[in-house]
Amino acid sequence: MVSLNRFYELCRHAALLLLTATAVAPVLRSQTWTSVGKPGDYLVKNFRFTSGEVLPELRLHYTTLGSPRKDAKGIVRNAVMVLHGTGGAGTSFLNKNYAGELFAAGKLLDSSKYFIILPDGIGHGASSKPSDGLRAKFPKYTYDDMVESQYQLLTKHLGVNHVRLIMGTSMGCMQGWLWGYQHADFMDGLAPFACVPSQIAGRNRMMRTMAMDAIRSDPAWNRGNYTSQPSGLRTASMMLYMMGSAPLVQQRIAATRDAADSVIRAYLDDRMRTSDANDFLYQFDASRDYDPSPFLAKITAPALYINSADDQVNPPELGMAEKFATKIAHAKFIMVPISEQTRGHGTHSLPLVWGKYLQDFLTTLPER
Repeated sequence: MVSLNRFYELCRHAALLLLTATAVAPVLRSQTWTSVGKPGDYLVKNFRFTSGEVLPELRLHYTTLGSPRKDAKGIVRNAVMVLHGTGGAGTSFLNKNYAGELFAAGKLLDSSKYFIILPDGIGHGASSKPSDGLRAKFPKYTYDDMVESQYQLLTKHLGVNHVRLIMGTSMGCMQGWLWGYQHADFMDGLAPFACVPSQIAGRNRMMRTMAMDAIRSDPAWNRGNYTSQPSGLRTASMMLYMMGSAPLVQQRIAATRDAADSVIRAYLDDRMRTSDANDFLYQFDASRDYDPSPFLAKITAPALYINSADDQVNPPELGMAEKFATKIAHAKFIMVPISEQTRGHGTHSLPLVWGKYLQDFLTTLPER
């Protein structure tokens, strides 16, 4: 799903604009963390996608904090990779609520001790994507392609031959499960948050299909050759909002009719300014063949698996997360109850909510 850090930032921003002119403060705090990260690019020559398509040069953008540390055998022991959600980027995590609670001095993943790696997935952020110029001729990437590119980034460019922990939110959660069985010995632990390790179906798939169809059915889309963003992108963004929203949160930030109108219109206006229809289509279509369920028994790394009870993308009443967690040998599943602190699907990016579980989990990982 989408990077909900940006989503709730917009909601908070719109709500605060109704009350005060100081709504820029969260942005300034986020910029402070962004300046701490070290950005980089890795250019992969002739990257072959699972579709058989080849991109002569694939750009993988990333941000790192800290430095890698190797043991006597030359194995990196302190790397932590965090994978973002649909529509997000590695920099989505560089804010006070996430980086400030995990990567700051004395925190669980203190970047003076850990080597933090925040990649932009294919089709996202500053990595290669359709809007760079190829539009609908861009290779039809999947989550498997994204994981393979991440593996190449780590091993061939950053010199990381092992990671302490792979964390992931939403789409990054789903990719975490792929990492778990495709590179089973590469990590000490997994921490996938806000997803289900099975084929996307039911309401989740219906919402995605409606969003994609809203763009494709708009004549202005013109098979990806539009001259301005098609209005179908706004309709698709409505679907996106409903997927990521949580009723209690939306009621708190928009408790009146006028506030509700202001919040949703600000969100949609921003999406139209900052999004691209082809990028959106590719990002959502990338999940089309996702289904790790037949391979869960191959995941041997300990896994801290967390969903939240107010997540409208992965509703708890389906019972799917609990079902599939039993198929993973060393998985501990936690359903975080609804509280004043949870934010629906976006709870995946709030360490203040689940940090204590991560702290306990880290103590169970093997000493290196």
